[in-house]
Amino acid sequence: MDLSIIVPTYNEAPNVAELVRRVSAAVSGVDAEIVFVDDSTDDTPDVIREVAAASALPVRLLHRTARAGGLGGAVIEGMRIAASDLCLVMDGDLQHPPEKIPEMLARHAEGDVDVVVASRYAGGGTSHGLADRTRVMVSKVSTAITKSMFPVRLRDVTDPMTGFFLVDRRTVDLDGLRPRGFKILLEILVRRSFRIAEVPFDFADRHAGESKASVRQGVHFLTQLAALRFGKMSLFAVIGGLGAVANVAIVWALTQLGVDYIVAAIIAAEATIIGNFLLIERFVFSDMRGQASGVWSRFAKSFAFNNAEAVIRIPIVALMVETGHVSVVVATAVTLVVAFVVRFVFHSLVVYAPRKSERTPMRAAMEQLDEQAMQPGEL
Repeated sequence: MDLSIIVPTYNEAPNVAELVRRVSAAVSGVDAEIVFVDDSTDDTPDVIREVAAASALPVRLLHRTARAGGLGGAVIEGMRIAASDLCLVMDGDLQHPPEKIPEMLARHAEGDVDVVVASRYAGGGTSHGLADRTRVMVSKVSTAITKSMFPVRLRDVTDPMTGFFLVDRRTVDLDGLRPRGFKILLEILVRRSFRIAEVPFDFADRHAGESKASVRQGVHFLTQLAALRFGKMSLFAVIGGLGAVANVAIVWALTQLGVDYIVAAIIAAEATIIGNFLLIERFVFSDMRGQASGVWSRFAKSFAFNNAEAVIRIPIVALMVETGHVSVVVATAVTLVVAFVVRFVFHSLVVYAPRKSERTPMRAAMEQLDEQAMQPGEL
């Protein structure tokens, strides 16, 4: 079989027949199957069996009762039982248009990629199927934070949160995955390096039924993100905390020596900004320095941003205290938390962003020749 289409479902009975009809039309001429992995509590399994009996395209059903790993766990189980190594994952609500499947297959058939991602944010893609502007904003902010945590692994991905993708399961360590909720593509991509291509798609409105997005799923996502990259962000926070303590100590020491407190505060701020940069260089982003810009360029970006952040943050604290009647402690704490997240995102996506490749054919040939020359063996 050429293709297995994995569709995780949870109470999607009204969408099943239309999904099978459109998928069947899209893969006409392809030896394909649909594998529904169903966690429903309604009559969705019965509807799938009824539609399968009348479908020319092979349709299989795995109905789970334990629902281990949520949607991500369902996708993994679907990959395990698929008849084809080439697996396409899509949602069951028709927000992922089946008509994109031939384009995704054609891109994978070119042979230079491991994963084809259907993206809402690549050129020509849209996310108008999100319920409102709040959902759009949450999606984009979540994507930015996710990419900031994995800027190297996700540098070629504009939409790591999508549930619409094509992958050869032989390239995925299924046993090594630890799915938590919706974002199984993210789980796959950050576990190892893949060659990735994207195709744009229009994220459509739901065909029928209700969205499964909720605060609970948001908590699952944050838990997944923290579990995947807790170390880097937590170490960034520790260094920031040490910088805050050092800042206070420097101000105290200088004022004890008779230095004006404003001058002392400026000196302390600049000293801790420099110290923090040296520490994150060594302990947080050391794995990304090789692909980023030069050290002086990184320092200039970090130094300028931190100074600009301080200039913006302090007036905001004053505004919260004077007009919002918020205590100075609470206002400072809130702005520091927001500043921490913004600083982390900026350093990941800008300061330590991989340099854009300028690899000309001549350079590629020379690199290949050099690589061959350095191989062990007799000359």
